[in-house]
This record gives sequence, C-alpha cells and structure tokens, in this order.
Amino acid sequence: MHSLLHAVLASAALVGPVAVWAKAEQIRAVSDPIFHLYLQAYPEDPTIPVMGPEASSEYYTIAGTIQSTNSSAYLDIAGADTTSYKTLSFSNGSSAATSAWALEGDTIITSTSSDYGRQLNFLACQMTDNGERYAEREDL
Repeated sequence: MHSLLHAVLASAALVGPVAVWAKAEQIRAVSDPIFHLYLQAYPEDPTIPVMGPEASSEYYTIAGTIQSTNSSAYLDIAGADTTSYKTLSFSNGSSAATSAWALEGDTIITSTSSDYGRQLNFLACQMTDNGERYAEREDL
C-alpha cells in the first residue's frame, strides 16, 4: 500500500486574475511546506499530480472542471477518501470525472452543493512503497 504525502492545496491560488475562469492560469500553493510550488503532472506518470517548479508548471481552465491546457487532462478527485483531504489524479478522458470545482476568492474548492461538500484540502503527490517521493525534493 502506498503511503501518502499530504501536499495540501488548501490555500491554492490562481496566478493572475481570477474573474475570468475560462482564461488559463497556473495553480500554485501559497502555504508551507509547498509554498510557491505549482500543480503539474509527474513526467514519468502523467496521471499523478505533483507540485513542482514554475518552469514546468501547467496552465488550467476552471469552469466546474479543471482542465490542463498543456495536456487536455482533467484534474479529478480519485476514489472516495473518508479523510479530511481528497486524493487527486489526472484523467485523459473526453470528460472530467469531477465537475464540482469552484473558486472562493482565489482559492480552489469543491462547491458546497457537490457530493464532496466544501473541501479545501487535496492530496497532490503520492509516495512509493519505500517512502521515496515520485519527484525528488530538489525537483520540486
């Protein structure tokens, strides 16, 4: 079983104006321990979302769904976590499995009316069985 690195996007922010959801923006963390790291797909497995440097960050449109303009992948909530945070994954299907995304100011949440309720905490990076992160610390 994989142990999980709790990389919280609780205070994730859009880089740039937030009034226009259809405009592609970067998504970054604004609190420790992942302060100013950006949401992107892990290069060796593009279904795994990780937080990494701005230079390799992706751009996303947010309109109920979150879709990468780099790869067209959708950011989805994976599984039915009963924890206070929700695991994320990228899917490359023709539609998103999660359509509950919303903005609260510049913070990404799941909407109160969704099956998830209002959520602010998401798991952005998974660890291997031996405890190593998929992305090395210096790459983040």
